[in-house]
Amino acid sequence: MNPKVWTKNFGVYFMRKKHDYSALLKYMHMLEDGDSINYICTKYGINHERLKKLWLLYQKEGVKVLHRQQYNRSNAIFRHNVVLDIENNGISLVQASIKYGVSTSSLSVWLKTYRTGGIEALSITKKRGRPPGMGRPKKVQKPETELERLQRENRELKIENALLKKVKALVEEREARLRAIGHGQSEN
Repeated sequence: MNPKVWTKNFGVYFMRKKHDYSALLKYMHMLEDGDSINYICTKYGINHERLKKLWLLYQKEGVKVLHRQQYNRSNAIFRHNVVLDIENNGISLVQASIKYGVSTSSLSVWLKTYRTGGIEALSITKKRGRPPGMGRPKKVQKPETELERLQRENRELKIENALLKKVKALVEEREARLRAIGHGQSEN
């Protein structure tokens, strides 16, 4: 059985299946046996584009494409060559994805960047990770005066005293209920 993962998308949580190697292999055998891509996508909840791409890769290279692949960061020259190949030769995103081993979503981002900002925009890479200053603000504590320290200590003692009174009242209430129903004091 495939594990399911809660995924947040647009503020809504939904179940997303993870398709492991054995499930993907099962889908490939179903496709070989004549089942349609639409049928498998509907029945097992796998993305249509992903299954289509895996099927094309499986036919071309075999079982090895079903294993999780290592992610490789691309450089500007590689992105430039891929985008120019798509633009000049008119190949589809799926074909380019198979040819270059890049996801279709990455390719569509590269194409959009190229079309809006030109070839130079492909060489601009954003710095990865959380930007500086995005963490929690550090608390700046000024030194307490003797009066402030005593006031803080007094507040803490009042809170502790109120808590102890509440606990004592609850214990007395419990003992009264136990006496009312004929039980004695507990030995704990």
